[in-house]
Amino acid sequence: MEKAFAKMEELAGTIKEYVNARIASVKLNTAEKISGVMANVLAALVVAVVFLFFIIFASIALALVLAGWMGSTWAGFLIVALLYLLIGVVVWMARGKLIRMPIMNAIIQQLFKNDGYEED
Repeated sequence: MEKAFAKMEELAGTIKEYVNARIASVKLNTAEKISGVMANVLAALVVAVVFLFFIIFASIALALVLAGWMGSTWAGFLIVALLYLLIGVVVWMARGKLIRMPIMNAIIQQLFKNDGYEED
C-alpha cells in the first residue's frame, strides 16, 4: 500500500512539473507572438513616417510645378489639395478592403504562424 502511495505522490509531482512547464511554455509563446506583432507594427510605423515625408515633399514640389504652369501659386496648391481630397474619399469608401482586412490578416498571420515545431 505504501508503494502505491509513493507512486501516486511521484505521479502527482510529475504532473505538477508538467503543468508548470506547460504554463511557462504558453507564457513564452505568448510573449514571442506579442513581441513579433509589436515589432511589425513599429517597423510599419517607421516606414509610414518616411513615406509620409516623401508624400509631403512630393506634394509641395507638384504644387509648385503646377503653380509655375498656371501662373498662380494658390491654384497649384488647390489642385493638389483636391487630388488628396479625391484620394481620401476613395480610401474612405473602400477602407474595409484597403485597410481593415489587410491589417487584420497580417496580425492573424503573425499570431498563428508555425514556428517550425509542433504543439501537442
